[in-house]
Amino acid sequence: MLNAWKVVVAAVAFVAYQATDQIGNLPPDVWDTVAAFRARAVLAVVGVLVVVALLAGVYSMLAWRRMRFAVGAESVDLHTGILFRQERHARLNRVQAVDVVQPLLGRLFGLAQVRVETAGGGESNVVLGYLREPEAQQLRNEVMARAAGVEVAPAAAGAEPAPVPAAPERELLQVPPGRIVGSLLLSGSAIFFALFVAGLAALVVVTGEFAPVFGLIPLFLGLGGYVWGRFAGEFGFRAAISPDGVRLRHGLLETRTQTVPPGRVQAVVLKQGLLWRRRGWWRVEVNIAGYGEHTPGQNGRPAETVLLPVGDRGEALTALWLVLPDLGVDDPQAVLDAALEGEGEAAGFLTSPARARTLDPLVWRRSGLRITRTALLVRRGRFTRQLDVVPHERTQSLALTQGPLERRFGLADLHAHSVPGPVTPVAHHLDAAVAARVLVEQAQRARTARAQEGPEEWLRRVDRAAAEDAGQVAGEAGTETGAAPLR
Repeated sequence: MLNAWKVVVAAVAFVAYQATDQIGNLPPDVWDTVAAFRARAVLAVVGVLVVVALLAGVYSMLAWRRMRFAVGAESVDLHTGILFRQERHARLNRVQAVDVVQPLLGRLFGLAQVRVETAGGGESNVVLGYLREPEAQQLRNEVMARAAGVEVAPAAAGAEPAPVPAAPERELLQVPPGRIVGSLLLSGSAIFFALFVAGLAALVVVTGEFAPVFGLIPLFLGLGGYVWGRFAGEFGFRAAISPDGVRLRHGLLETRTQTVPPGRVQAVVLKQGLLWRRRGWWRVEVNIAGYGEHTPGQNGRPAETVLLPVGDRGEALTALWLVLPDLGVDDPQAVLDAALEGEGEAAGFLTSPARARTLDPLVWRRSGLRITRTALLVRRGRFTRQLDVVPHERTQSLALTQGPLERRFGLADLHAHSVPGPVTPVAHHLDAAVAARVLVEQAQRARTARAQEGPEEWLRRVDRAAAEDAGQVAGEAGTETGAAPLR
């Protein structure tokens, strides 16, 4: 029934849309007829909805009886469909993350979905559910254990499978709701929303007409939905480290528990808006294969690509440390100072030459890149500061681009391509000869790093990190620079 109600909601939305679209074109005599037969019209609409609900319920029940899934030694298999049957097989060595999702109605009935995210994107992901919430957690544990190479003993004939214990975890980050509200109030989207509402109010006062307001209702709802989606999706955010990966929990109405192996994170971005500087807040997002192309239950950017909604510098660097424990430099504090807030060639950054000032008068000193033993760092932005971090072994491809003006000044942009997501690393307006040399050298580094990185390397790194004292890690992350954990 949790699947059937969606059909009813879709039917109501369709009828409401059609009614509001035609309501302004109805002649006055139609309104008189509707008023005379109001009771019959209401009964007719209710009757249609009841029939739709019954048909949807019967079809959903038949579809539920047809659904079968299994977790094997090499893949997660799902068989669905009545009229059009479908079989999906998610190979365990392609699993990028496993989420346990509880929509609002699912929480009321104690049910949850298990989403197995694979590298093929939204069309290749496997959604198992609904299951009882403890069963969903147990299934997540089994999929993560098998994906990490842990042997799971098969169940005896006619017996229940032995439960796979959940991996121990240690919580490192927690974002209070008040901070999320404050970050939204200081964000550009919220300020634009407030100005939009004020403009609508002024328009009504000046013209004395409400007609223009109705025409802008879709835009009003879109802006409000975006702000609400950010708040509801990031509410109660917590991040923990465990032997099977980074564990993220968040959500107000729809709760989500994500488990992301650090080795599956393709790129990281740390961002700071202009109004966040006084608070020292940063936002951390990641690219993960399979995420970024779909937004289930969310408006705006997918909440599943967020590693830290908002936090101080120490917390932001702790989030970066979760997926990149080794920054690959001897003096990480100096490099991070130059990457997050610096400009020029401090700490070994390659920046735009002076002739780029004509094309980039405000940001040319800020734009630059730094290559370490483990990652490519790209900084940019003066009003909105941004640092992109791409581990060498996660570089998908590299490219140089030149526009006509860049060719005139001997400049080029270096692109480090990643999977779809919020991180798009681009080093703007580098010297063309330097950019060409960096491209060749970085391609060689990426090949070498991929050859040395084994499939279970991430598990060994996390195991080693989990053995450290929790107080020491938290204390290091809370220092003024927050650079100590990145060794």
